Amino acid sequence: MKIAFVGKGGSGKTTLSSLFIRHLAATRAPVIAIDADINQHLGAALGLEEDEAAALPAMGDRLHLIKDYLRGCNPRIASADTMIKTTPPGEGSRLLRVQEDNPVYDACARPVDLAGGAVRLMVTGPFTDADLGVSCYHSKTGAVELCLNHLVDGRGEYLVVDMTAGSDSFASGMFTRFDITFLVVEPTRKGVSVYRQYKEYARDFGVALKVVGNKVQGRDDLDFLRTEVGDDLLVTVGHSDWVRSMEKGRPPRFELLEHANRRSLHALQAAADATYELRDWRHYTRQMVHFHLKNAASWGNERTGADLAAQVDPGFVLDEGVTAAV
Repeated sequence: MKIAFVGKGGSGKTTLSSLFIRHLAATRAPVIAIDADINQHLGAALGLEEDEAAALPAMGDRLHLIKDYLRGCNPRIASADTMIKTTPPGEGSRLLRVQEDNPVYDACARPVDLAGGAVRLMVTGPFTDADLGVSCYHSKTGAVELCLNHLVDGRGEYLVVDMTAGSDSFASGMFTRFDITFLVVEPTRKGVSVYRQYKEYARDFGVALKVVGNKVQGRDDLDFLRTEVGDDLLVTVGHSDWVRSMEKGRPPRFELLEHANRRSLHALQAAADATYELRDWRHYTRQMVHFHLKNAASWGNERTGADLAAQVDPGFVLDEGVTAAV
């Protein structure tokens, strides 16, 4: 399942996504974790030292390698230079699987050992001084979107993305690439206003959006969220001494996480697993094509000098049974 964590800055989005990744690792599930936030904190939240996190290979710096590999022998794509972040796969494209080794993972993913097993961690890379004034952050997250377009994941497999903070998560079609999106919301007026904004963005695209109430300290906070969010409120997470220790760089054994918070993580996994039965790969592929044609017309054709609409393979549907190029 493809899972996104979104929320305003300071909501606890990265902390909760890291807890969920640790929970999945403890069940020995295969997991790929991606830090797509402009502030790269997921590695540290998963226990890496600062120098280790800073040394992670940036997907944005390896975009040409990613494009060249995914292009495969697709005759509709003349070269890697004509691929953009929304380019969909077609006959001859190479696809990514969660449980495999491939040149993209070799170049961009690093194992992180957690209780129960290791997860593959990938990062977009930080927004550097060299990017200022000449590029936007979507030039970094484009590598993530391209990989999502070519990823075939199955039951019991997980890709968890810590998205960029704020409504910027909806600034490209990437928000439609997930089976479920967990919106981390604090019990405040501002937190609820962010929820309403996200809900409006997601409405027209059938995005499965569930709210995770964070920093909930009592009945008043819970009642506030229930009143403002309604049935979209899936779980709440309260104060955690375990998290405080983790943020100090001294996390206890994961099984010592508070029972109520562990129960919330189980509920998140159950909600994600339930989306498997609802999958509609044809709809997923149509959305992919929709955003590709939109980006091609607005900037892609001019940028590449090619007719990017011709990259769409009308008979191709991405699903678990499709055979990729070798």
